[in-house]
Amino acid sequence: MKGQIFRMYKFRTMRMSNIEEAGRRRAIRDDPRRTSIGAFLRRTSLDELPQFFNVLKGDMSVVGPRPEMLFFVRKFSTELAKYNSRHYVKAGITGWAQVNGLRGDTSIPDRIQYDLYYLRHWSIGFDLQIILLTLLRGMSDRNAY
Repeated sequence: MKGQIFRMYKFRTMRMSNIEEAGRRRAIRDDPRRTSIGAFLRRTSLDELPQFFNVLKGDMSVVGPRPEMLFFVRKFSTELAKYNSRHYVKAGITGWAQVNGLRGDTSIPDRIQYDLYYLRHWSIGFDLQIILLTLLRGMSDRNAY
């Protein structure tokens, strides 16, 4: 939120990358870096559970635009109009883009549009709808890898 950098907690699901690609490479379908248990955790979104510590610490919200690695924030901020508008609220464990299938290796411009829609239409009811959809769709999302 507002450019504040924070450490996001997740279960380690990938093998360590070399220093040049650490923090600069997105996960892809059938990523060879995944561990055996990591593939299951990522597919079922259970790797996200430690982020509730971020919520308790006040770094994240349950619902909001998903955070990106710092490398990608800097890259997208210069390449995509309105990308930084999504940083006016705390990052979320789940969000409107994610429950609509925009996670993993999907369109960043489309994610931005969904994030901006969320910001313009925020309400407690909308957050509850997103949480419910996360529970219903989270375990079977084809883009969870």
